[in-house]
Amino acid sequence: MNPEQTALLAWIAEQQSLMLERTITLSEVNSGSFNAAGVNRVGAMLAEWFAPLGASCERIPVAPLQAIAEDGSPIAHGLGDAVRMRKRPEAPIQIFFCGHLDTVFAEEHAFQKVRYLNENQINGPGVADLKGGLIVMLTALQALERSPYAGKIGWEVLLNPDEEIGSQSSMPLIEEAAKRCQFGMIYEPCMPNGDLAGARKGSGNFSLVARGRAAHAGREHHLGRNAIRALCDVMSEIDDLNGQREGITFNPGFIHGGGAVNVVPDMAMGRFNVRLLKMEDQQWCSDALATILDAVNQRDGIEVELHGGFTRPPKEMDASQLKFFELARECGATLGLDIKWHAVGGCCDGNNLAAFGVPNIDTLGVRGGKIHSDKEYMDIDSLTERAQLSAMILLRLAAEAN
Repeated sequence: MNPEQTALLAWIAEQQSLMLERTITLSEVNSGSFNAAGVNRVGAMLAEWFAPLGASCERIPVAPLQAIAEDGSPIAHGLGDAVRMRKRPEAPIQIFFCGHLDTVFAEEHAFQKVRYLNENQINGPGVADLKGGLIVMLTALQALERSPYAGKIGWEVLLNPDEEIGSQSSMPLIEEAAKRCQFGMIYEPCMPNGDLAGARKGSGNFSLVARGRAAHAGREHHLGRNAIRALCDVMSEIDDLNGQREGITFNPGFIHGGGAVNVVPDMAMGRFNVRLLKMEDQQWCSDALATILDAVNQRDGIEVELHGGFTRPPKEMDASQLKFFELARECGATLGLDIKWHAVGGCCDGNNLAAFGVPNIDTLGVRGGKIHSDKEYMDIDSLTERAQLSAMILLRLAAEAN
């Protein structure tokens, strides 16, 4: 490690208190995916903190999220804005940085405040997923801009408002960036022990709307066609697909329908998730679902519609991915970190970025755990550790640039 690198790492360590303060500040602003005002407030704070870096900055409205409501009707959810920043688009190396502004905790959720668990851990909404990661990203870029190598790297930051609900509305912005950038650095939390996510499963979210025929449950039960029964049959058959093809899982997660128990219900809806290992698995899943639906739709008076689709393709560890991860391992070693990675079932924006052809590491954020629950925590010392790791990766990429 040369003196310039040593000085930059020391500077990052000096930012620890500020990094922690900013993480707590962001965490205590509710930015549930459908709280557009809260998402925009977090975006505005980050734009202000990034401003001294001298990048261009845009606030970009995204399309509403199209979904199916509990009554089976289509609905559009308005979302917060994306924030995009760019600097040195003419530099020989272009790197895409991504982190999301939203969390899974709705505005009315009871989990809104940060508390200390011990001297090195805080518990709070989004502290790990991924408001701490946003601060790690910022600090690493601040370090890059202080270095003599900054001119060799152009960077683009996207802070998207909808990652926790699939990034469908911000996906065009990710695809645009993929056409401009050679590497991606995404700030989802790493594993509690510091390991990175390598290969990731793909994911699809689907809704089912079943329609039947209402009738009096006593006087004319035989004239009714029970939508709840039809939906439950379909969901049961979908669940039975588990184990039929390696690596694919189906998870029925929500059912709603009916009303008064003296009426044969004429509408029910449900939602399910699919996880898969390989791109070709999508066709197998689509064919299996079509077979199930074709059969139930042969029933008199029953119609079941399928909505949704696969929004995150599998992320496989090809040669370009492995090369980038090996670079991260080498950078970690200079910091005394033993960087490892392994396949995981979860997915994130790294899936889509890889599908667009850009090698990326998508767990460069803080160490933490129990995400998506009110037990979510972050290891405080990982702010410095992970900002230093990102900075070393950037310096290494810059040093190798022509």
